[in-house]
Amino acid sequence: MPGRLCPMRSGVAGRWGVFLFWVEVEAEKREELATSSRRHHSGRRRRPCWSLEVSPPRRRPHPAGPLPRLGTGTPGPARGPQSLHAAAPGPGRTRRPHEEGRERSDQEQMFSNSDEAVINKKLPKELLLRIFSFLDVVTLCRCAQVSRAWNVLALDGSNWQRIDLFDFQRDIEGRVVENISKRCGGFLRKLSLRGCLGVGDNALRTFAQNCRNIEVLNLNGCTKTTDATCTSLSKFCSKLRHLDLASCTSITNMSLKALSEGCPLLEQLNISWCDQVTKDGIQALVRGCGGLKALFLKGCTQLEDEALKYIGAHCPELVTLNLQTCLQITDEGLITICRGCHKLQSLCASGCSNITDAILNALGQNCPRLRILEVARCSQLTDVGFTTLARNCHELEKMDLEECVQITDSTLIQLSIHCPRLQVLSLSHCELITDDGIRHLGNGACAHDQLEVIELDNCPLITDASLEHLKSCHSLERIELYDCQQITRAGIKRLRTHLPNIKVHAYFAPVTPPPSVGGSRQRFCRCCIIL
Repeated sequence: MPGRLCPMRSGVAGRWGVFLFWVEVEAEKREELATSSRRHHSGRRRRPCWSLEVSPPRRRPHPAGPLPRLGTGTPGPARGPQSLHAAAPGPGRTRRPHEEGRERSDQEQMFSNSDEAVINKKLPKELLLRIFSFLDVVTLCRCAQVSRAWNVLALDGSNWQRIDLFDFQRDIEGRVVENISKRCGGFLRKLSLRGCLGVGDNALRTFAQNCRNIEVLNLNGCTKTTDATCTSLSKFCSKLRHLDLASCTSITNMSLKALSEGCPLLEQLNISWCDQVTKDGIQALVRGCGGLKALFLKGCTQLEDEALKYIGAHCPELVTLNLQTCLQITDEGLITICRGCHKLQSLCASGCSNITDAILNALGQNCPRLRILEVARCSQLTDVGFTTLARNCHELEKMDLEECVQITDSTLIQLSIHCPRLQVLSLSHCELITDDGIRHLGNGACAHDQLEVIELDNCPLITDASLEHLKSCHSLERIELYDCQQITRAGIKRLRTHLPNIKVHAYFAPVTPPPSVGGSRQRFCRCCIIL
């Protein structure tokens, strides 16, 4: 078959590509046999199904060719997400009876014409749609260029239930989102516009009107988004469950009030770095969205303990809470969270420098399912609080204790005894940690099968002996040793002989000046050579 190229090279990869290629080859064989028997009657040869043109007669680009730059919005073969502006109305729009009849007639002709749709006659449309449902956005756009029939299949709304346009963020403008919403309509369940700076309130209003079944919407970094978008979502998208508005700095309390009124099913909300939000917005939100399971408030610097009291009183299902850099938060607010949210599994309070051991005691007494705790730069926390926590929260998997400068080996001893699931532990800048604490950790319940990452940056008392204690941690994937002045190349080399796949991030600090000059104690240079 001269000139015949396998569709596998067009991006239709995997078993479906092989299957479709086999179907086309079989269809071509049957077509050639039928044509040869009629050649002396007709005097012309019919074209195989893959030679169809999507637009008026012209040379069709091969599907394996590069995708044109997004944003042209011209009719014809699909060239990217913006090409979903096709004239056929999307499933979200109500069609008139005569339009439905004409469209059905056109599609029936397309899928029954033996000259142009042998492959589609071989397989029912439902099966082809099922095959196309496994393809990503780029591959669907390429398949839409193969033939008219494939164009219809590729752009069918049922194939566009989940769309992530992050890779095209520089090209996505408001009209692209509008075209997508018209094409996908009620089929669309999940859309990510993360980083699409060109998308604003007008486009998102059209989107909300057309895609009323949307459940997951990511607008992270869409800086043109304002309260008007949340008002539209509240009015039209009552099924919304996950909403990401991180870094949408124009969002205010009005948005939270609107979401509370129109999106009662909301389970996850990210308003990190929306620093105009205050306790009044949180109060309005939780009164209407009591089913919240995840709330990300990182960088919301105006939030006070009063906001946390509202959350603790109205969100008993809360599992994840991020309060990083909420500088005004104290023990009072977080204790309310612990007492009201017993299902809490992940808490980030890094940078909340006002909290004390009272928080660790409250977590230990009220949140036994806690798996992730991040309290970096909380310098008032001590061994006493972590002892209570470790003895009560046995499911801990990740702990970030960076710059908890008061903790000692005692904390590591308690973690090694009571936390068998510990996978990630950061002890950077915990300057009181010694080799003895690492020895207990290396012999602990989590060491052999669970511990994957340990960070020991700027722990000046750690020596090569700690690396010897970690040799038995067979699951260890990464260790951070930056500015550990007593760690040597030889010690790292010995560790790698036992754990050949481990990633060691470290500086090698040579001795300077010589011991005879500086006295009996060796001094080490911080101007290091990276390994």
